[in-house]
Amino acid sequence: METWDALASRRNVRQYSPDPIPDADLGRIVEAGWRAPSASNRQHRDFVVVTDREQLQRLATVWRGAQHIAGAAAAIALVVPDTDDERTRLIDQFDLGQATFAILVAAADLGIGTGHSSVGDQDEARAILGVPAGHTIWYLIGVGYPADRPLRPIAKLDRRPVEEVVHHGRWRSR
Repeated sequence: METWDALASRRNVRQYSPDPIPDADLGRIVEAGWRAPSASNRQHRDFVVVTDREQLQRLATVWRGAQHIAGAAAAIALVVPDTDDERTRLIDQFDLGQATFAILVAAADLGIGTGHSSVGDQDEARAILGVPAGHTIWYLIGVGYPADRPLRPIAKLDRRPVEEVVHHGRWRSR
């Protein structure tokens, strides 16, 4: 898929087919997150890849918006060390956002759907994934082939018109 097509095709997928993701494709998707930029090349983030059905079902309970994880072929947990420094926390969040988007686009490029979730029950998520204390699992990304329809460029997005969103030179009230 062309980069633009991957961007235009990406959508949140919450229902997955039972088909497994080939290891090479899952590796490529995670590598995209690893390759994502990191402020000052700090690379605080870690990724935990889960394909075990029991773990996926348990992960689906760590947040009310994580139910789709149970039906995914895989999940990727994004983890950073805890910090009391607000600046570091903000930078880590930005870095996680970049890694997340790289993962989502890489998956779409392969025709694989994704759906993200927060993590509410950190203790349970750490227990399921074996993540040590002193780390936060900020996000889970469900990964799998869409159950309803394949990914393809979306012709009519449910978005504000680009003319309302993009300002040139300075802010314009509309």
